[in-house]
Amino acid sequence: MMDMLMPLFVLFISIVLHEYAHGFVAHLYGDPTAKLAGRLTLNPLAHVDPLGSVLLPLLCIVSGTSFFIGWAKPVPVNMLYFRRPYHDMMWVALAGPLTNFSLAAIASVTVRFVVDYPILHYVILINLVLAVFNLLPIPPLDGSRILAWTLPTRGREFLHKIEPYGLIIVFFLAYIGVISRFLQWVLPTFLQFFLFEGIG
Repeated sequence: MMDMLMPLFVLFISIVLHEYAHGFVAHLYGDPTAKLAGRLTLNPLAHVDPLGSVLLPLLCIVSGTSFFIGWAKPVPVNMLYFRRPYHDMMWVALAGPLTNFSLAAIASVTVRFVVDYPILHYVILINLVLAVFNLLPIPPLDGSRILAWTLPTRGREFLHKIEPYGLIIVFFLAYIGVISRFLQWVLPTFLQFFLFEGIG
């Protein structure tokens, strides 16, 4: 059971920090929405989503699966507060994956130069998965906000139109194995880099 709770704990803390980063950067760009909603905090209870943070991870434990999936409540962001809406939103979106990459980097340096604990390997793997997954250019994932900054008006309008169906698209792609194959293709390169493989 402890082997299952350890990655669950890492997943939960990682997604909380991911969401906090969104709210923090949005606040830097002048959006008080997250702060007014009580979400500009590191208190995990403020970010708990009953389904994604509790029920689904518990089902993963009960089923004995080796793969965890979960999410925190998305931090509310209002682009109307931004001086350059799509530019500023791009940085708000990027803050989440960059936080996950940073956590993976800290853990990898600790493993390499300080001490090697099993939980640190979970920190590396789970945060890399979260970062890469969230960079997929499918709304409402962070990658779509980053992509929107580069697109002309028609492209942005298209992303807005499909956003209500974004989660359905994500779950469908996950169901048919596209996302898992993508992660299996991309993650080994990131893991090799973050675990210093090939470095003497």
